[in-house]
Amino acid sequence: MRLRSGVFASSCLLVEALGVALFLRGFFPVPVRSLPRREARGDPPAEPAPPGPGMVSNWTKIPPPLFKKVVIVLIDALRDDFVFGSKGKQFMPYTTQVVEKGTSYSFIAEAKPPTVTMPRIKALMTGGIPGFIDVIVNLNSPALLDDNLIWQAKTAGKRIIFYGDDTWVKLFPKHFVEYDGTTSFFVSDFTEVDDNVTRHLDRVLKREDWDLLILHYLGLDHIGHMTGPNSPLVGPKLREMDNILKKIHISLLSKEETSLPNLLVVCGDHGMSETGSHGGSSDGEVHTPLLFISSAFEKRSGPLTQPGFVQQTDLASTLAVGLGLPISKNSVGNLILPVVGGKTMREQLRFVHLNGFQLSRLLQENTPAYEKDPGYEHFKIAEKSHGNWIKLYLEGNNSEILLNLGKKVLKQYLEALKTLSSSLSKQVAQYDVYSMMVGTVIIMEVLLLLLLSLPKALSSQAEFEVSLSPPLFSLLFYLMCLMLCAVHVIVCTSAESSCYFCSMSWLTAVGVMMLISALMCSILSTIAKIFENSRPPLKNPVVSSSSWSEIDVLILAGTIGHVLSLGASSFIEEEHQTWYFLINTLCLVLCQELCRNNFLLKECDPQHSTTVKQNFDSIGEASECKNIDIPAARNSKLGKATSSTEFIKGSDKWMSLASPWIILICCRLLRSLNQTGVQWAHQPDFGHWLTSSEQKSELSFLAAVSLLMIFFLVQRRCSLVSKIAMVLGLLGVYSYRAAIGNVIFPWQHASKDISKNSAAVGHGCFCYALMRSIPVAIYIVLVTGLRYHLFIWSVFSPKLLYEGVHVFITAAICLFFTAMDQNHSHKVQD
Repeated sequence: MRLRSGVFASSCLLVEALGVALFLRGFFPVPVRSLPRREARGDPPAEPAPPGPGMVSNWTKIPPPLFKKVVIVLIDALRDDFVFGSKGKQFMPYTTQVVEKGTSYSFIAEAKPPTVTMPRIKALMTGGIPGFIDVIVNLNSPALLDDNLIWQAKTAGKRIIFYGDDTWVKLFPKHFVEYDGTTSFFVSDFTEVDDNVTRHLDRVLKREDWDLLILHYLGLDHIGHMTGPNSPLVGPKLREMDNILKKIHISLLSKEETSLPNLLVVCGDHGMSETGSHGGSSDGEVHTPLLFISSAFEKRSGPLTQPGFVQQTDLASTLAVGLGLPISKNSVGNLILPVVGGKTMREQLRFVHLNGFQLSRLLQENTPAYEKDPGYEHFKIAEKSHGNWIKLYLEGNNSEILLNLGKKVLKQYLEALKTLSSSLSKQVAQYDVYSMMVGTVIIMEVLLLLLLSLPKALSSQAEFEVSLSPPLFSLLFYLMCLMLCAVHVIVCTSAESSCYFCSMSWLTAVGVMMLISALMCSILSTIAKIFENSRPPLKNPVVSSSSWSEIDVLILAGTIGHVLSLGASSFIEEEHQTWYFLINTLCLVLCQELCRNNFLLKECDPQHSTTVKQNFDSIGEASECKNIDIPAARNSKLGKATSSTEFIKGSDKWMSLASPWIILICCRLLRSLNQTGVQWAHQPDFGHWLTSSEQKSELSFLAAVSLLMIFFLVQRRCSLVSKIAMVLGLLGVYSYRAAIGNVIFPWQHASKDISKNSAAVGHGCFCYALMRSIPVAIYIVLVTGLRYHLFIWSVFSPKLLYEGVHVFITAAICLFFTAMDQNHSHKVQD
């Protein structure tokens, strides 16, 4: 089968996109899952049965709620040092007083990356650890279908009110009896976005028709994005939040009844880095304060101690117990024991037993060998000790033995909860290595096939023979298919954890195995042909049409250098610096090449002339054997060949010389417009200049000029504006037609050789595919080796996702231009 270079490159990219998709599916962990939500509200487990005949525990229901009303105040991007550090003492005096001397428990909640809002809300309400892939849907949050605290509260008849970030409204549609969502896209809004939440407080706090109130404030996060954590705007915003917390706390205390107290929870979804951003795994981004404030707790006394560390996922289990709800089935969090520490020993043991039972059930549904897990073994031991304690309790034993045994059982439960939670959390970071290996093999085979086809694909004809029949009908192909299918059966039957590729249908899996076998046979066939064609060169060979120029070598070296730089997290964070260097170097080399061709070459390069003359001499000798007289043709063609090396005349020469310098100037201007990267984001740029208050006079002048221009444009007749718009539109249409080769600009030379245009498209698609395949293939190998690196989720994973999406975009672009070229060629032939 004879294929053009563009068609071949597009086909390779499609196969490579399949391999990249399979690798990404195996690389990005899938969160642990339990029963579907509609089946989640089953009967709770009873207390462990005491040993001996005739003794049965009568506690088989979920314990009653511990609090009447719960208010959750979530302050976006609230770092732990904003509350527990010097800024908290200075700008949040009431909160600091409650933390140090009030009836409260304070903790530092550790969030798992990615530290962006939507996955953090999921973690807070479900107790699960969202996967990294949740970052993709952070801007378009679909409804949360997993078992979660909000759904459990609504099902139990709790009345929920929400004000704040509209991400909650998207995640929990039709769950709130009253809500008012605010958008988070206007990051320059520090005031109104919070005032729209606070304006409801006075009215809601006076009412009694709600059980759960959730407030999500965005102003602090916006300040961090715009000016950083050390901005003078942070202090007033913290003071505003402190006044709001004071108002809510005083209102809850004034409305408490003798039966059940109220609870105020203060937390952050994530923190912020030293540059004001978030999403990574630095301490400032993952450490957030978590405060439980209620009159049910004992008043703090004694020396001030540092807050202890808990996991952010622990909040869901703790609030479920506090509201008398079942713990979410997908939760990997532990009960924060101090919150229920004021209850009786039997109640505390009941709470931790429910938490342990839920975690052990989740472990059973996600781990085939769950019985060998240390956490599961510890839970069974604690459950047995719990049964002995219940036996003593039901017998009416009130001695010191009962109390000491209860403390021992409680300690065993807490150790089991910690181990179970750790085992489940590790599964979230468990890679599907088999799917990753299959995807990597496909990507590497495509890259090798592209490299082997490089000389023929970049020939002047831009098409070559691809033999499909011999590889597909060879004995080696069938043997490889059988061998790969056998390996697939062995891996899938012996795997201890779930595997995406093994969960596919057998028909799909066999198809992938056949694809891998076909690619391998094609590679071997291509290598065999290369060795067959490697004969000694002829006496007067024709000049090679696929010789490498200095620019080709530079592009290849730059691609390899960029790929090697992806092995370091610092180079990924500052990747734009690598691109700045490569673009500047390429422009300078291009300028030097143009200067040499336009000014340093003679009118006829002796070497080029000699080569061309030898070429035509060989053609002449061949023609003499056939009694063909071509002296005139020889002189004519030689004259045309030598005339191609003359100086470029007129505007074309100067435009070509100016192009690299124009690109360099534009790149320098773009660099000054917006500083990017982790190390340089704080440097002043044009964006800072526009928002700075020190240039009020300059900004006022620009604003006045802009308004005057708008005025003069509007006051004129609309027909003129319509004419200008039409001219610009027609110019854009003409530029598009020129870009695809249907028309030309005045400074371009028309070419009637359709084959050259088609060859250029094929060469471009093939080079584009090769330059995209090399980085993604090598980077996938690097990421596989660095999958346990400290910065794998904050640095390497985002880059992997970008590279994967880049492959899909490259495949779409090459398909588009190849289809356009094929259509254009058919029209010309017709």
